[in-house]
Amino acid sequence: MKLLKSYILPVYVQMTAAAVLTYVLRANGAVCGYESGIGLMMIALGGVSTAMWGCIYQLRYGDKRPKEIFLDFFRFKVDPKAYGQAAVFLTVDFLGVILFGRLDAGVGTLVALFVKAIAFGGIEELGWRYTFQPWVEKRISYVPATLLTFLCWGIWHFMFFYIDGSISAVQTLPFCVGLLTNCFILSALYNSGKNLWLCVMTHALINTFAQTTSVENGWIGYVTSALIIAFAIILNIKKPARAEQ
Repeated sequence: MKLLKSYILPVYVQMTAAAVLTYVLRANGAVCGYESGIGLMMIALGGVSTAMWGCIYQLRYGDKRPKEIFLDFFRFKVDPKAYGQAAVFLTVDFLGVILFGRLDAGVGTLVALFVKAIAFGGIEELGWRYTFQPWVEKRISYVPATLLTFLCWGIWHFMFFYIDGSISAVQTLPFCVGLLTNCFILSALYNSGKNLWLCVMTHALINTFAQTTSVENGWIGYVTSALIIAFAIILNIKKPARAEQ
């Protein structure tokens, strides 16, 4: 209940406020979204909610200091095996692109989008993987905790899509499958190394490549998602056994 009252509730209250304000502005003829200053303000108000309340929760109940949170966000020194796991997840996740697709961006564009994706995507990890799911896993096991995170994260995303004006372009089933897959990828990585940066980096890379690649064989995405989810579950089944041994 502490987590629900001090994280999920204020996150949704802030998102709802941003969505209602966006609705009122549009109803009165204002242009919202990325094309206007007021639209960017609404996007920022909603988009920062998970990171802001994740940090607040950590300061209140996680015995963290602001400096510790900042250092955790950029803690590049990670066990090489953890980076290897991230590479495996990313390779399988974009296997369809590797086999049947193409990359539609140069190195400079990829670097710029990666940096942008840290600020407009990776920062969400302060809320979902750094704060929410680890606390949930103290009460329930890994798979139900990941599914609960997926549900909460999904609702948050659709509210955000309304605010930024892209909701009409969202393909619900592919998006939900992709989001569920990302939940298993990021939660497995966090549980493996307890490293926030690894999740931030992977989240940003997923967003970057999702924007710059295309593939016609869409079916392979569902196959790779199933493989990724199975791999993530296996990693988290073996973890307690290794600890006991």
